[in-house]
Order: sequence, then C-alpha cells, then structure tokens
Amino acid sequence: MRHFAMVAAGATLWGCWSLFLRPAGLSWAQNALLALIAMSLPVPFLLRGAPWRDRRATGALLVVGLADAANISLFFAAMKRGPVSVAVLTHYLAPLLLALVAPWVLGERRSVRALVAAPVTLLGLVLLIGRPDGTGGVGMTAALGAGSALFYAAIVLGTKAATRAYSPLAVASLHAPVSVGVLLLIAGRDALPSAMDGATLQVLAGGAVCGLMGTFLFNAGLRHVPTAAAGALTYLEPLTASLVGWAVFAEALTPVGVAGGLLVLAAGVWVASERRAAVAVVSLPSATP
Repeated sequence: MRHFAMVAAGATLWGCWSLFLRPAGLSWAQNALLALIAMSLPVPFLLRGAPWRDRRATGALLVVGLADAANISLFFAAMKRGPVSVAVLTHYLAPLLLALVAPWVLGERRSVRALVAAPVTLLGLVLLIGRPDGTGGVGMTAALGAGSALFYAAIVLGTKAATRAYSPLAVASLHAPVSVGVLLLIAGRDALPSAMDGATLQVLAGGAVCGLMGTFLFNAGLRHVPTAAAGALTYLEPLTASLVGWAVFAEALTPVGVAGGLLVLAAGVWVASERRAAVAVVSLPSATP
C-alpha cells in the first residue's frame, strides 16, 4: 500500500497546480516552460552515471520527453478553445486507455477492478465537474483533449519502461529538457517569460513542488504498482483541483459534485485494495541509484 500511496500523493500534488499558476497570471506556454525548467534542475547531478547504454530504457525516456510536450500543448490548447469540462473529461480517458493496453504493452495481468473502475471514475468526474455549457468549439476541444489523453497514456507507459534502468528522479527530470525543446518549437517566443519577477518565481516553485516532486513520487510508486491501477489513481488530480478551486478560489461545488468526488475516491480505494496476487506484474530490475 505504500507504493499506491506514493502514486496517489503524486497525482494529488498535480492537482495543486492552480495554487501556483492562477495568482501568477502567465500564459499557458509560459507556465509550461517554467514548470519544465524547474523539473530540469536536477539534470546536471543525474547525467553522470546515467544508464545510457540501456537502449530500451533510454528510448522510453525519450518517448516520455516527446509525449510530455505534446500532452501539455494539446491539453492547454483544449482548455483555451472550449469548455474546460470537455477538455478535462476527454483528457482523463487516459486511465481507461491504460487499463486496456497495459496487458498488451507491458505484459501485466489484466486488472478487472481497474477495468470496472475506469468508466465509474469517469462518471464520477462528470458529476464533479458538471455538464459543459455548450459554448465554444466543443468538437475540437474534445478532439484536443482526447489527443492529450493518448500522449498522457504514452507518458505512463514510457515511464514504466524507463524505470527498469533509471531512478524515479532521473525519469522525472531527464525527460524535461527534451520537452522544453519541443515546447519551444511549438510555442516559440510566446513561451518565454517577460521578466524574472515574482510571478515567474512562483511558477518555478510550482514546477518544483507539483511537477518535480509530484512526478518523482508518482514514478517511484509506479515501479511497484500495476499500470491500470495507477491510471485509476490519477483521477485524484482533477478531484484535488476541484477541491482546491472550491476551498481557495471560491468556485462552486454542488452536492452532485461532492457525490461525484466521493465516487472517484471510492473507486480509487477499491482498485488500490485489490489483492496483488490477482494483478501481479512482471518484475522490473532495480533502478540505478
């Protein structure tokens, strides 16, 4: 259960991004760049002794870097274009995708609870976020959000493969410079902050706490947790984001939304408590310290 708790803690920290981003008031591209820069800070200490010769793990790390840049770009583009609820719901098709493909890609035994919990948690998320208001480009927003879900699923699968040789901190940090380069190609100068002011430092702090620390905890737990179950626990991110919005930014949280949140939590606990013997995974070598 300790490893499940680490995955849950990482997803919860991801849900706290608004505490750093909203007061800063920067653009999505600037926020993404600063977050990735913060995640890159440990890179100089990780380059020496990194297991570059493990081609499979290094290739997976490169996939994570490419997929993370695409995931961020598509998700924030979806949020900007249309209803946020459509963007978030389609983005969180990723756990369902993971539950379906992990047995084929990683050789893990199929988790029946994770397969059942994926649509249940999606239903809870619908209740939590509420119905879309019908304004804006709903179709394109859904397409962008679903695209981000595909890349997010690729991130989780790539991370699972990379941790066969790289430490959780290395996977969390070493991919970030690749993501920075791709993001700059996508957003160009729009991603550059105008000054090193309080807003910039605040987002950098968010990148260190929510980005680097959250991803480290998630990766550390993911090494010992079935991928499908980890995917179900990622629903704690939108749940946390909604609770932060209600508690800190006075956003409405209806009784139906509370019921949806409890459904998300109940499904996550149900998946996490499944007997390990029923969902045993292929053992991975210990990461290089």
